[in-house]
Amino acid sequence: MTNQTTEKGTPAHLTENALLQPAIQAWRFYLNDQGRSPHTVKAFIADLNLLDDFLPPDQTLGEISLKDLENFTDWLENDRGIPCSPKSLSRRITSLKSFFRWLQNSAVLLVDPADKLVQRSVTSPLPDILSPEEIEKALATAREIRYAEQPDARPYTLIKLLLETAVKKGECQSIALKHLSLEEPEKAFVFIRYTNPRYRYKERKIPLTKDWVESFNEYVNQYEPEERLFPWTPRRLEYILEDITEAAGLEKRISFDMCRWTSVLQDLIEGVEPDKIRQKLGVSKIQFREIRQKLRKLAMQQGFNLAEEPGEA
Repeated sequence: MTNQTTEKGTPAHLTENALLQPAIQAWRFYLNDQGRSPHTVKAFIADLNLLDDFLPPDQTLGEISLKDLENFTDWLENDRGIPCSPKSLSRRITSLKSFFRWLQNSAVLLVDPADKLVQRSVTSPLPDILSPEEIEKALATAREIRYAEQPDARPYTLIKLLLETAVKKGECQSIALKHLSLEEPEKAFVFIRYTNPRYRYKERKIPLTKDWVESFNEYVNQYEPEERLFPWTPRRLEYILEDITEAAGLEKRISFDMCRWTSVLQDLIEGVEPDKIRQKLGVSKIQFREIRQKLRKLAMQQGFNLAEEPGEA
């Protein structure tokens, strides 16, 4: 098999009479060329290799039908003998749909057999959040550490940043000092940057409060970071949040994800426009649909009955 491809990334000789395995390898080349993450490529190819093992070895691409794919997903779920969680099954159906859509878009197949394959949506449970009382307790504890006899502004600077910006752990760990604009404390912001061009849509500017800027200045005087805002491993930053949890006597274990959801939930309750919340999170409109539903459910759990917004689905 050669690597010669058409403009759409499909090997020029691939047709509906080809076997599945050459098409799988061609798709792997295509996914890599598109800059998909190695983990995604590995998972997708593994899913298609399972299909290759399931189907007769001489079955061509053009002979694969919707019924074949339905039998395959039923086998995964009930007869393979290896547990297949709802989340795994959902991803494998996504793999099938992506693969056969690519073959149709590349004119290898006239009909996409996976087009009407029913997707199994998986609704993850609601995330843990901090209540307003728990937020205040955590911040008060971090503030006590900040002004202790041996002052340490790092815990407050970290948790206050997370609650203000809703940044993810990896984003927080990657923030460089040059990504902070603090010349005017009343208009301060952090610029979340990505080196991979594929994730440029996640880049955004998030406002910072004057309180955070003051804490940051104390933190810089104490720790003298040179390039990154927090020059420690993600695990070390998690330990700092755990220290706040223990010192505050909270039953919940404060985490990056908990702070992220807590931050945008407070925005929603305070009436921030949904699209501004989406931009703050750095997610697409499609991704935000489920997030928005979860935020509304979380708000209702806390006793806030939010009115329907224009355009909400």
